[in-house]
Amino acid sequence: MQVYKFGGASIANPVQMQQLVPIIQSAETPLIIVLSAYGKTTNALEAIALACKSHEVEEAKKLAKQLEQAHIDYALQLLSTDNYDAIFPHLNALFTELEWAIDDFNHQNFDYSYDQVVCIGELLSSRIFAAYLNQLQLSTTWIDARDLIRTDTTFRDAKVDWKQTEKQVLELCMQAMQNTIVLTQGFIGATSDNASVTLGREGSDYTAAILASILNASAVSIWKDVEGLLNADPKQFKATQKIELISYSEVIEMAFYGAQVIHPKTIKPLQNKNIPLHVKCFLNPELKGTTIQNEVSQIQYPPIIVLKKQQVLLQVTTRDFSFITEDNLSKLYQVFHQLRIKINLIQNAAISFIACIDHKEDQIEAIIAALEADYKITRNENAHLLTIRHYDNTIIEELTKDTVCLLQQKTRSTIQLVLQAV
Repeated sequence: MQVYKFGGASIANPVQMQQLVPIIQSAETPLIIVLSAYGKTTNALEAIALACKSHEVEEAKKLAKQLEQAHIDYALQLLSTDNYDAIFPHLNALFTELEWAIDDFNHQNFDYSYDQVVCIGELLSSRIFAAYLNQLQLSTTWIDARDLIRTDTTFRDAKVDWKQTEKQVLELCMQAMQNTIVLTQGFIGATSDNASVTLGREGSDYTAAILASILNASAVSIWKDVEGLLNADPKQFKATQKIELISYSEVIEMAFYGAQVIHPKTIKPLQNKNIPLHVKCFLNPELKGTTIQNEVSQIQYPPIIVLKKQQVLLQVTTRDFSFITEDNLSKLYQVFHQLRIKINLIQNAAISFIACIDHKEDQIEAIIAALEADYKITRNENAHLLTIRHYDNTIIEELTKDTVCLLQQKTRSTIQLVLQAV
């Protein structure tokens, strides 16, 4: 049994959805497909949620109607009249669910309401794709991921209840897989009282890993618009190199430092079951791609580069000149944790604590408000965080020219630098 995950770029338009069919036809069976929302649908749904947050209900409903029409047009380009008529009640039910989410928007709990809105994208795209595959006589069973993935109530970044999720996945998927392709959604799940949740951005990869782990899949394939896993983001760096074989631990390091290729939570369920993960190109399925597996020996990796832009370097200094030891560190970590602020790089000296974080002004204001009574806080803006694994002096010099280094940390395999342009 295999799990295939197709992201939004792979179904950005009806033509691209059609081009996935040969990939599916050539797959080993049983097959589970995990699908994202198409194109920029999630961004459009986020705009609806933000309009609701700003009490612009009419604008939110206008945007929802535009999204509804876009999905109707998408479906009409793929489906025969009879198949479209058969699927429309399911699509209409989802349009109605979106309307309810707008009407019932809870301004006291934005994260909850955000998830009720944003989850609709994957449900719409997967309904259309399932209908299209069935039209082509590729027998496909559509399953709502909210009936599979049980979570807690941490909306927008839900934690999986593995015991209940395993029970639901085995009940709903095992029988369906015997005779049909199973098609479900990435990124979403539900709480015990059936409130929709999301697993965090790029959570579709995580969904694929959850299902693969529970069902003991032979492999997971993530289909992207790149030829495989690259050593750097090709949008940021020239002359990137494809990595054909890489270990779970190396990818976890990449994810920890901010690489966006594989979701950080995806690797652990696969590593636990020793399930290989393939990163393949849907534009050219014949390309070898990249395999991520448990052990990789005698591999010479190229420098692996991760660049995080729009960073702020905060220096937190005790006002009473007390040392930054365990008591102060515990307090500082707790404040960052309570405010859900991720620290990308930390360093502490005798009386100061330095943290590199994403430049989100609301979070910066919140951390200053929480700490300014006991600490003096200064900050450097317009910074970026450069991480290089398997570095050498040549690559460091090349990537740091015309910059000033605000902070550096270095180990045998990894160097991190907080930089500003000169």
